[in-house]
Parts: sequence; structure tokens; C-alpha cells
Amino acid sequence: MKFTKMQGLGNDYLYVYGEVPHNIKSLCTALSDRHFGAGSDGMIYISPSESADFKMRIFNADGSEAKMCGNGIRCVGKYVYDKHYTDKTVLTVETLSGIKTLHLSVADGTVQSVQVEMGIAGVKGEKMLSLAEGAVSLTEIDMGNPHAVIFTDNMQHETIAARGAAIEHHPLYPDGINVEFVELKDAATLRMRVWERGSGITLACGTGACASVMAAIHQGFCRFGEDVKVQLDGGTLSIRIADDHRVTMTGPAAFVYEGESTLC
Repeated sequence: MKFTKMQGLGNDYLYVYGEVPHNIKSLCTALSDRHFGAGSDGMIYISPSESADFKMRIFNADGSEAKMCGNGIRCVGKYVYDKHYTDKTVLTVETLSGIKTLHLSVADGTVQSVQVEMGIAGVKGEKMLSLAEGAVSLTEIDMGNPHAVIFTDNMQHETIAARGAAIEHHPLYPDGINVEFVELKDAATLRMRVWERGSGITLACGTGACASVMAAIHQGFCRFGEDVKVQLDGGTLSIRIADDHRVTMTGPAAFVYEGESTLC
């Protein structure tokens, strides 16, 4: 099985053009291992779609399937254009959270950045969650996948790991949830770290950045219709949310290497 490792702000996946195999859970778990495998946050399969230009399926490092990945879909855009599966610079991708539209910024025949129409950010409301170390206040946001956004000035690795794991596996979320820890810099800048459902701490999360901006607008920290820079461990994304809650995300995508596995 041939694969391509790609990353968007350090959120790295192994990309395969083809249909998802029956043993995807064990295959993804083995290949994602950073010591005994290729090392990644999971795998993304790309295939033709009956309702869009392409279809993507996303699998976390533990083999569970995700509905949407903002960094992953930008890489899909670069993959299909740079590998000549399409010559379109505006294309649609089918995901489990609906069809997304991508606008590719191309220079010298290769994609430099991708703008994604991410759909509507839904505000589900505020919750006070009881954890072992005390109560935590969070804002629930639906980006086609679930997010819990916490505003804090404590961005320490140990805190994010402990609280992220506790919230992901809290009885209130039987299917798990992504957890964003956000520090407000100013009305146009957020600092965010993320605990991703099924993968743990990662360098970036596109849907998490969108959810964080929506939560910041909901709290009155940021404003509709303005670009907000979200600083993640792997780099910066630009997020704009219209007053009808439609989200646009812009950021880079990059190839890392081509590989081949005998584990398929």
C-alpha cells in the first residue's frame, strides 16, 4: 500500500487514494504509531464521489472515524491538484459532515494555501463540568464534529493532557468530544491548544480553530465578519465567521514524504 504523508500546521495524516480497507482500525493504529509505524494523527482516504468532486474519510490515530478535519481537508485539496487528479481550483469534497467547498491558491503549478467553506458553526451553549480537580466552564460548539471550548490562561501541557482526557471521556460525552484551550490575545487574535478526540494533543485542529472563534464571538471577545488569527502549536490559521454563522478557514498544506507499507 502506497501512502503520502502530509501536514497542515503539523496536524499530520497518511493519505491514500482508494477505498477504505476492511481492516482500517488495526491498519490505522499500527501505521499511526510514532515509534513502530510511520507516525501520524491518523489516516485519510480519498476517492471519487457521486455527490462531489471527491470524498474523504478520516480515521483518528486510534482507528475511530471522524466526521471532519479542517487541516486534513486542506491537504486533500493540495493532494488531488498537485497529483493531477483535477485541474480545478474550486472543488467540492464530500465528508461525513456534509459537502465542503475548497478554493485553492496556486503558484507555479502547486497549491500554496487552501480556503475552505466549513459550513455553519452551531452554538450549543454553556456547561459547567465537574472534574476530579474541580469544575470547569466550557462552551459547546458543533462544527459537524463536537467541540468543548475553554477560555484559560493555563496552556501547560500537563493541564491540557489531564483536562482534555477527562472531558473527552466524561459520561456527558459517550461518543467523546474535542477540547480546545483558548487564550484571548486581542479581538483579532486567539492562542489555542487542542486535545483531539481519539488522538490526544495535536499540533493543530482546523475545526477546533473554527469552534474557538465561534465561542469567542459568542462570549463577546471577537466579532462577526472579521478575520481572526488563531495561533496553534503548529502555526496560524485565519478564520472568518459571518453573522449567519457560516465559517471560512484559510491555511497552508504541505507534503512530507511518500511511503509504502506491507501492513495492508
